Amino acid sequence: MNRLHILTTGGTIDKIYYDDKSDYQIGEPEISRILKAMNVAFDWEIRALMRKDSLDMGEADRSLIRQAVMSSDEGHYLITHGTDTMVETAATLGDVGERVIVLTGALNPARFIDSDAVFNIGCAVGAVQALPPGVWIAMNGRIWDPKTVRKNRDANRFEAIE
Repeated sequence: MNRLHILTTGGTIDKIYYDDKSDYQIGEPEISRILKAMNVAFDWEIRALMRKDSLDMGEADRSLIRQAVMSSDEGHYLITHGTDTMVETAATLGDVGERVIVLTGALNPARFIDSDAVFNIGCAVGAVQALPPGVWIAMNGRIWDPKTVRKNRDANRFEAIE
């Protein structure tokens, strides 16, 4: 991998909570701060496509993500995405040719001290360099085929479809 192309869409990973309002906004992509802090040894470029909670994403948003991937010659993509509809977006990406695409996110905002964001991003970075072409999900310390995984909202984690 010569260069990692990062697309951000929003989601919990980039949420900023305001206690006095019990509200949140989607902030700047946190992955930039995380990669700089980790002093990674590869080139990367971030393109913020949108700042949405994944529950607010529709087919037009998913088409925009696919178009961003397919209109580029880059071979390695990491997409930060909300966890609630990550599987749906992976399905929309479909056949991506020789590209390796890994979607990841966080169950807690990256700004929270106990967030899983740094761990998930680290897993995704390793995965995008090691996996064969296709679309993958990196969550909860595992690499998932999007066709065989779902988010278990009750347990707040991803798990295999049985």
